[in-house]
Amino acid sequence: MTFQEIIQQGIPAELPSIKPYNTSINHAPKRKDILSTPEKELAIKNALRYFDKKHHAILAKEFADELKEFGRIYMYRFRPDYKMYARPISEYPGKCEQAKAIMHMIQNNLDYAVAQHPHELITYGGNGAVFQNWAQYLLTMQYLSEMTEEQTLVMYSGHPMGLFPSHSNAPRVVVTNGMMIPNYSKQDDWEKYNALGVTQYGQMTAGSYMYIGPQGIVHGTTITVLNAGRKIAKNKEGLSGKLFLTSGLGGMSGAQPKAGNIAGCITVCAEVNPKITEIRLSQGWIDEKISDLNELVERVKKAKATKEIVSIAYLGNIVEVWEKFADENVYVDLGSDQTSLHNPWAGGYYPVGISFDEANRMLASNPDLFKEKVQESLRRQVSAINKHTANGTYFFDYGNAFLLEASRAGADIMGKNNINFKYPSYVQDIMGPMCFDYGFGPFRWVCTSGNPTDLEKTDAIACNVLEGIMKNSPEEIQQQMADNIQWIKGAQENKLVVGSQARILYADAEGRTKIAEAFNNAIKNGEISAPIVLGRDHHDVSGTDSPYRETSNIYDGSQYTADMAIQNVIGDSFRGATWVSIHNGGGVGWGEVINGGFGMVLDGSKEAEKRLKSMLFWDVNNGISRRNWARNDGATFAIKRAMEIEPNLKVTLPNLVDESILHQLFN
Repeated sequence: MTFQEIIQQGIPAELPSIKPYNTSINHAPKRKDILSTPEKELAIKNALRYFDKKHHAILAKEFADELKEFGRIYMYRFRPDYKMYARPISEYPGKCEQAKAIMHMIQNNLDYAVAQHPHELITYGGNGAVFQNWAQYLLTMQYLSEMTEEQTLVMYSGHPMGLFPSHSNAPRVVVTNGMMIPNYSKQDDWEKYNALGVTQYGQMTAGSYMYIGPQGIVHGTTITVLNAGRKIAKNKEGLSGKLFLTSGLGGMSGAQPKAGNIAGCITVCAEVNPKITEIRLSQGWIDEKISDLNELVERVKKAKATKEIVSIAYLGNIVEVWEKFADENVYVDLGSDQTSLHNPWAGGYYPVGISFDEANRMLASNPDLFKEKVQESLRRQVSAINKHTANGTYFFDYGNAFLLEASRAGADIMGKNNINFKYPSYVQDIMGPMCFDYGFGPFRWVCTSGNPTDLEKTDAIACNVLEGIMKNSPEEIQQQMADNIQWIKGAQENKLVVGSQARILYADAEGRTKIAEAFNNAIKNGEISAPIVLGRDHHDVSGTDSPYRETSNIYDGSQYTADMAIQNVIGDSFRGATWVSIHNGGGVGWGEVINGGFGMVLDGSKEAEKRLKSMLFWDVNNGISRRNWARNDGATFAIKRAMEIEPNLKVTLPNLVDESILHQLFN
């Protein structure tokens, strides 16, 4: 059968042969045994719903074995034999170009070069899944191959509920992931209901089909590191010769060493997983790998002395590095952590003093002891970090729930008021006031032709647009514009593409709209050979309500509400998005955040031009409006400017209160 015939077949009528477990692939850790015997029977019964009754006897035993061995039913037998990657859009079967573009994006999320655990359909973050099992993947691709522009595919946490009649201006796909009743949104609830096969953790862009590899965050990481460097600069000097110490090379955290190189510093990034370390080394996202602490100390001292720009992976535990550098008086200028602490008990963070393999065994066989060891490690890590910050290190939380989980572990991480943390979130210090309040966030696009030449053309178009906008930009956003122009000019040189021909930069509503319009015109004129998919990270101005990250610089009490993210997805869906998604979970943990995303296909048509202008304006200004109402100065400036540009926009502005009036009330 051809690739197209296999896609159109969906779930095969006859059982494919059993596939051997490939030990060379980076696999998800075994999940803990959390289901009772009746619940295990229910999980198997749920899984068998996808298959003809004649196969149930064979598959029931097989799925029971998977549940026992891995803690989940992945249906490995049904993993496709064809190579998994984002093919040119012309190679996908279908009746609708938008649906073909979505297939392109799904396969990119599962590309072995992109996905963290590809055989378990997990893209990044340890548990960020595109689907729960391979039957869902096969059925979804079949539905997309049949879809017309008068239908919408409804996705329930990886399960394709079906194609429903709609209309050409409706989203082609609507995705929900992990949308639990609030009282059932604790960490063990995810373990239980995911094991039952009824929900999944979509992370942010995994379950939205919008992940583009480490590049997806490398630009935001570069901006963060650059501006962290500006905060510690004594005389406006750069980061030359300065050390950035962090951890995590899997998924999005793999962007850190590349960002450090672009920012011009020395980066040391610790990682316990040998396979993911080798992947990042082979991809060029790190320059060197060291597994001996003494060798690491000498290498860093040499790099500092010569002001070398270099990224070094330490194959080992980050706690050891913080402690060793403190003992050896290695000065750390910038410090952070990007291990997946939103997922602390299931492989997101590994305890010190235990080998990687031993920790994985403990995770499954003795989860309570594993949790104790993780919390002990967090206390040690914070203790070592505190020694460094006492000497002047600037440490910031990277939005991975490090401070939150460290506080829950009893680490010395709380401020003097015992309410706030000792250290700021990078959103509080950098991304919120500098970017999100002004509408700047991670705008991204994918060239569905798969042709690098098309990507080069889009880079040039985006650069020209930004340079034109910058000439008339207000002083308040000149730095953001300059950083992004510098970024896009170096995009090709820095070899950021992993998987699909994709790009990211930070832009506001004006920048996103004008770049998208220019892309659409280039497609119409034949300068670009195939449709372009627009999207963004959920980690943006408007898409995510997350009190410890995206909305951590909201101080009116509404950081714990989720109206903005829900409104974002509702608004995007009727303003022209090709697909929309809403998730519980994301980068800071199950029950800690609600986040929404979109995808939009540009095909060179007038309809696409109308949709992009309507949707992108809303997608950004919804968030600016909320930040303005929270009394954020930059957001009030930005929304006033937006109202001057668009006469149909009328936003409620806050009246500021004289603090002395309040002090008189309760003092």
